[in-house]
Amino acid sequence: MDRREELARAVVAIQFERWPALYARYGEDGRERCVEDVGFHLLYLAEAVASDSPALFREYVAWVKILFAGIGIPDEELGESLEILRDVVAARVDPAAAARVCACVGEGLSALPGLPREAPPFVRSDAPLGALARSYMDALLAGDRRRAAALVTEATTTGATVPDLYLHVFQPSLREIGRLWQTRAITVAHEHFATAATQAIMGQLYPAIFAAERRGLSMVATCVGGEQHEIGIRMVADFFEMAGWDSHYLGANTPANSIVHTLRERNARILAVSATITAHVGRVAALIAAVRAESWEQPPRILVGGYPFNLVPDLWRTVDADAFAPGAQEAIAIAERLVGPAAPDRAAPDRAAPDRAAPDRAAGVA
Repeated sequence: MDRREELARAVVAIQFERWPALYARYGEDGRERCVEDVGFHLLYLAEAVASDSPALFREYVAWVKILFAGIGIPDEELGESLEILRDVVAARVDPAAAARVCACVGEGLSALPGLPREAPPFVRSDAPLGALARSYMDALLAGDRRRAAALVTEATTTGATVPDLYLHVFQPSLREIGRLWQTRAITVAHEHFATAATQAIMGQLYPAIFAAERRGLSMVATCVGGEQHEIGIRMVADFFEMAGWDSHYLGANTPANSIVHTLRERNARILAVSATITAHVGRVAALIAAVRAESWEQPPRILVGGYPFNLVPDLWRTVDADAFAPGAQEAIAIAERLVGPAAPDRAAPDRAAPDRAAPDRAAGVA
């Protein structure tokens, strides 16, 4: 039993002892699910404490409140569970760590009553290409990838640009599907299908993406290990391509030494790293530390992004990055400011296909 499971079982034991009705309601299977839930609380709490960012834990509590509302768990039960978790953990760590634990959990508890019980929709009819985004999402939820692809093809013939499709169709549709899963309106299978289908459909757009004039600039894009949402950083890599960079998208679970090798091999000026959940902030810091530890003639500049970095404006400093970008378009401007201007590489041949991992090219999924 690892430390996290040990702590989670200690928290749940107190819960079930304090409120015997819980066992009557959930039973032994329910107890195990409670242990799993508290284990996730501890995982996110550990990252917030390590980053000294109570806001990270507050936003996690906001997400859990919506999730629990969808499965009928009262807010009071969540709050009492967090109080027990705080007391159990604080009693088992040193005073400095205990103070951070109390600060992080306290931030979540203070915010809990005022946090929403549902998230606003991401697909809206009044947004740019809102009607297309709705139709595209409906096709994905119906399992109709051909219809979704046809909608995209039709949109390109009537003037929609690739950036339009990425920002106003793919991104809000996938975020809305994630919201529907969070509220238990759909299953995780729906979410996985939508992501895989969208990645395959993005492949249809590569002739336009890779048509930009080369500028003699190279970048590497990756996620940290364990990420299940790689499509955001893949979109970022494609935006770099459209801006004339040579992008090298590595996806997730690429070892740090392989990332370093690719940076050297491709003479990359930028390493873009994404994390979509706060539990992975520590992995971003570890990857950056590994890159910084190498000897470089011209060290790559490191750009981070993703949900936790959007939540806490200075979190990028905590992980020792060079900068943070809230989105793909902003990432281009920030990267070019970091490395300085470069002239177009008129001698470079046009690339007909993306530099992607073989499984990605074959299956259209990361």
